Amino acid sequence: MLSEDQNDTDTDSAKDNEDVTSNEEVNNMAEDDKPVVRSSAQDKRKEGRSTKQRKGTNVSERQRDKKSEEDQERRKEDRVVKQKEPANVLERQRGENVEDQAAKRKGAANLLERQRGENVEDQTAKRQGNADVSERQREDNPEDQPVEKMLPAVKSQTERPQRPRRRERNKPADSLDPVMEKRIKKVVAEPRRQNPVQVGSDSCSGRYIYIHNLPRKFNQDLLENCRSLSFWTDMCECASNLGLGARLSNDEKLYSNSGWFATNQFLLEVIFHNRMKQYKCLTKDPLVASAIYVPYYAGLDVGRYLWDPDGFMRDYDALNLVKWLASRPEWKRMWGRDHFLVAGRINWDFRRDPKNESDWGNELLNFDESRNMTMLVLESSPWNYNDFAIPYPTYFHPSRDDAVFQWQNKMRRLKRRFLFSFAGARRPGRHESIRNELIEQCLASRRRCRFLECDKTQKCHKPANVMRLFQNSIFCLQPPGDSYTRRSIFDSIIAGCIPVFFHPGSAYVQYIWHFPRDYNKYSVMIPESDVKTGKANIERILTRVSRDRRVAMKDEIIKMIPKVIYADPSSRLGEIEDAFDLTIKGILDRVETVRNQMNEGRLVNYDFEEEESWKYFAIGKLGPHEWDTYFSRKIGKHGP
Repeated sequence: MLSEDQNDTDTDSAKDNEDVTSNEEVNNMAEDDKPVVRSSAQDKRKEGRSTKQRKGTNVSERQRDKKSEEDQERRKEDRVVKQKEPANVLERQRGENVEDQAAKRKGAANLLERQRGENVEDQTAKRQGNADVSERQREDNPEDQPVEKMLPAVKSQTERPQRPRRRERNKPADSLDPVMEKRIKKVVAEPRRQNPVQVGSDSCSGRYIYIHNLPRKFNQDLLENCRSLSFWTDMCECASNLGLGARLSNDEKLYSNSGWFATNQFLLEVIFHNRMKQYKCLTKDPLVASAIYVPYYAGLDVGRYLWDPDGFMRDYDALNLVKWLASRPEWKRMWGRDHFLVAGRINWDFRRDPKNESDWGNELLNFDESRNMTMLVLESSPWNYNDFAIPYPTYFHPSRDDAVFQWQNKMRRLKRRFLFSFAGARRPGRHESIRNELIEQCLASRRRCRFLECDKTQKCHKPANVMRLFQNSIFCLQPPGDSYTRRSIFDSIIAGCIPVFFHPGSAYVQYIWHFPRDYNKYSVMIPESDVKTGKANIERILTRVSRDRRVAMKDEIIKMIPKVIYADPSSRLGEIEDAFDLTIKGILDRVETVRNQMNEGRLVNYDFEEEESWKYFAIGKLGPHEWDTYFSRKIGKHGP
């Protein structure tokens, strides 16, 4: 059956068809019939006009009646509208109230989120006693403005977006990465600006360094809140004297009359920064600089939270620091390849497993920005190419060359009572450690070995006990501890004691800018596997070292003393190059090499597999090596 709409359509179509048919019939008429049709049409038009005239009066009356009815309808509608207006107003008010309430609730939620974000920093500031940070950060210098105004708040690891980890370091990085150097395309380092001084008379040409003016929270505020830096050590006293600590008296004639301090091994960042301020080739123009120094106290920062299971606070300042650097125009000249940073702890404190936020340390060295910089640490990773080891700070910080020469002469004249000695503590929980075996062998050689036990009495924390032991020993045993290296290595060197190593990671692949490449010239190497299995008798091995070789190694050690000390930052040495000077030379050479690689269109640091970094930097060549068994795999992230 058809619908009503379809029926109406059919009816209209039929009428149209009838009209079409009548028109066709008219057109088909004979010529003699057309006048008759035309006269009939005229008559009809006349009748129509007369009919319209008769109906005119009726139409006007009907229009007036219709108008009056429309007026009545409008008046009724107006009354209805007036009656509805209060209800509409009430509805609008209710709607506005709903929107106001929603806006208020949204504003309260946003305010609560901001307060929560601020509370994180407030809690951090309270822990640090940092009540006046906000006032200091309102200084005119834009670089001293709060980092939170320049950077988004740091989220927890579960909330913040995860960057893809580059597992295969020998392959080109993603060209869309805004931070990493665009390795696929040819990247040319921006040329340095010529110094106004004539090149021929400029002794600092190629050695200018620019110091980033970081916000205070990354360095100075940490020192001003030194009480929060450690639970066990008075870091305020340690940070005195430009980071050298309290002066040591020479009552026992163990030191020189000046230049000796109770220096904490974790204050290297402060010492280095203060030495950097005295560097004679500083520049305020980053376009002139060959390298850029980042004075972030990374070790002091992370040291506050190392025992905190939450990795959020350990990463907070480190992540903000690298974001701040990446936003600076100085960064984009070489994508940070000319930047360097001193982190005064071992590298494992900054290489937390990204999959385990509660694990030890933070992720400073894992960030892409950090991988572009040169990172200076107390102990480097043999399997990574961007961190380099520099010496631990010792107790000796001379202010003039004569003090160094006098100390070297004193160490040459000393008569040493013991063949070898060991200062350290046992490692009962680490089955791979050889310390227990060394201690047992030392105790068995009563007259030829002296053992200083670093137990709860903290005898090793007193400089006099350590220096007395090493000054009376020909050889000093230096096994790995919690990591490959120890501060004791450098204390023994300044005491003129020949170090005995058991793992090449303790020195030979570490301090490549400060130690001779030929390790046989200054040390003895005994494989730790021989000690562990009982094959190596320490006393017998050291007794067999000829007298001539002992004298030669001792002379080499005494020559190394200037290379492992950091001079007093309040003064400058004359002709002697200390550990700071050698570090700056190494940095400048490395940055210049990277700059040349970029200008030549080469892939930076991709001349070798990253896993073989220790071979490339320490030995100078790749291929099979006798130490492959030591570095064939990572035995735990804290070293051996």
